[in-house]
Amino acid sequence: MRATVWHGKRDVRVETVPDPQIVEETDAVIKVTSSGLCGSDLHLYEVLGPFMTPGDILGHEPMGIVEEVGPAVTNLAVGDRVVVPFQIACGHCWMCGHGLPTQCETTQVTEHGMGARLFGYTKLYGAVPGAQAEYLRVPQAQYGPIKVPHGPADDRFLYLSDVLPTAWQAVKYAEVPAGGSLLVLGLGPIGAMACRVARQLGVEKVFAVDLVPERLERARKDGVTVLDLSAFDSADDLTSAVLELTGGRGADSVIDAVGTEAHGSPAAKLVQSAAQLLPRGAGSALTAAAGIDRLAALEMAIACVRRGGTISVSGVYGGAADPLPMMTLFDKQIQLRMGQANVRRWSDEILPLLTDEDPLGVDSFATHHVPLAQAAEAYAMFQKKEDGAIKIVFRP
Repeated sequence: MRATVWHGKRDVRVETVPDPQIVEETDAVIKVTSSGLCGSDLHLYEVLGPFMTPGDILGHEPMGIVEEVGPAVTNLAVGDRVVVPFQIACGHCWMCGHGLPTQCETTQVTEHGMGARLFGYTKLYGAVPGAQAEYLRVPQAQYGPIKVPHGPADDRFLYLSDVLPTAWQAVKYAEVPAGGSLLVLGLGPIGAMACRVARQLGVEKVFAVDLVPERLERARKDGVTVLDLSAFDSADDLTSAVLELTGGRGADSVIDAVGTEAHGSPAAKLVQSAAQLLPRGAGSALTAAAGIDRLAALEMAIACVRRGGTISVSGVYGGAADPLPMMTLFDKQIQLRMGQANVRRWSDEILPLLTDEDPLGVDSFATHHVPLAQAAEAYAMFQKKEDGAIKIVFRP
């Protein structure tokens, strides 16, 4: 089959690789009909290379048709149409039973001290072959795949794999009080969808920050008050603007949908780049332990949230030794929530919204649909934010 394969920093290629097979009795194999390109994939493309191995297959946002099932998978049949969550979880351990499939005790990557295995996402999460491919082996298929009806185009359901539950959890974790305000930092796929989810869940005052004109305009059309980061001379000026919009207190809740890709930290970017030049073992050790994150977005969230407010972090961070303004967090009595989205925890709540009325605008959410053969060009376009690229979907 053909698949998108990682070879190094900013070097992905579409190559022929072996077809996946049933290995465990709880496996399934699907023929992928659509697979998303996620902002998290850009971390692998740019800064988390030390945790990758040349030949790794990328991607974690698939849907498709079941081709084969293992003998222990009784809930799926050949021909079923399914969306596959980005994490691999069993559904029966203590963590899964408590709504935390990202911490699944059956699939935890204990050798690296990490949570549940993820498709197409570094050795820290099991180096499981990913979904930007023609076919995908799905472990723990007795629980993970979400059956959806045949008929509507893939985009109606595809985002259940990651974007929708990640945005949904970000808003839920933000705990915006009735009549309160929400500030969303970053209008990539997760931030843009979080704005829509917040509006759907009744948050009336939604503000958002970005610096890409197409992203700002899209959020504006969704009824969001947007702030163009490039129009401010400093982070303090942006904070002042948020205070002015919120009666001088700051936002009740803030979602950091940016993570380590944030602009504003040249020193951290230098360390990230240096880690790429070290031998693989040394580079991964530096990346994990020496503090390689650019914390501009999180620091902005801390500055803009009101005292006693909540920050919900959905953007991916990777460092371990970065200084945080702990005095400010403590003094402002800020609640901080974060983590990978627990897809199956939220999917039943989201499914009823994927109707013909399409209140979340999923049918038109993707800005680009491209053949899998053009994956290398799509990664470069998305990383450079060219051609209005906000969400890219591959059609294998």
